[in-house]
Amino acid sequence: METTSERPVSKSKQEIIREAKRIEEATLYSSKGHLVAARIWSNFHLGIGFLLVVLTATAASLALSSFDQKHTMAVVLYIIVAVLSSVLTFLNGNERAGSHLIAGNHYDGLMNRVRVFWTIECWHEESEGVLLNKLQDLEAERNRLNLSCPQIPYWAYRIAKRGIMAGEASFEVDKECK
Repeated sequence: METTSERPVSKSKQEIIREAKRIEEATLYSSKGHLVAARIWSNFHLGIGFLLVVLTATAASLALSSFDQKHTMAVVLYIIVAVLSSVLTFLNGNERAGSHLIAGNHYDGLMNRVRVFWTIECWHEESEGVLLNKLQDLEAERNRLNLSCPQIPYWAYRIAKRGIMAGEASFEVDKECK
C-alpha cells in the first residue's frame, strides 16, 4: 500500500501543506486558549455568585439579631456584598465565558477542517490551483475569526500552551502512527 510519504510531491503542494499545518497549529492554540478562558470565567462567575449568596444570607441573619457587634458585622458584610456585586456586574464573567466558549468551538471546527484538508484532501488528484483555493478559503475563515472573536487573555494562552505541551491536544491514533 502506498503511503502519503511515498508519493512524489511538488514544491507547490509541499508549501500548501506547510501553510495548512501553520493554520492548524494557530487554530489549536486559539481554540485551547478560548476554551481555557471560558472555563476560568465561568468558574469566576460561579465562585463570586456563590460567595455573594453566602455573604448576603450571613449579613441578613446578623442584621436580624439584636447585638450591636453583630449589626457592625452585618454592615461590613453588606458592603462586601455590594463591592462583589459590582465586580460581578462590571466584569460579566458569564458573558465572557460564553463568548470564549463559542470562539473556542469555532477555532476547533476550523482546526479539524484544516487537518482533514492537509492529511486527506491534499493527497487526492486535484490540481494545485484547486488546493490553493481551498487553502485560501481556510485562511480567510481564520482571519474572520481573528477579527470577530474576543482577545485571548495572556493567562489563558499560557495555561493552554502548557496543556498543549503536556499532550492535552494529542490523539492516541496519532501516537500509534509514529
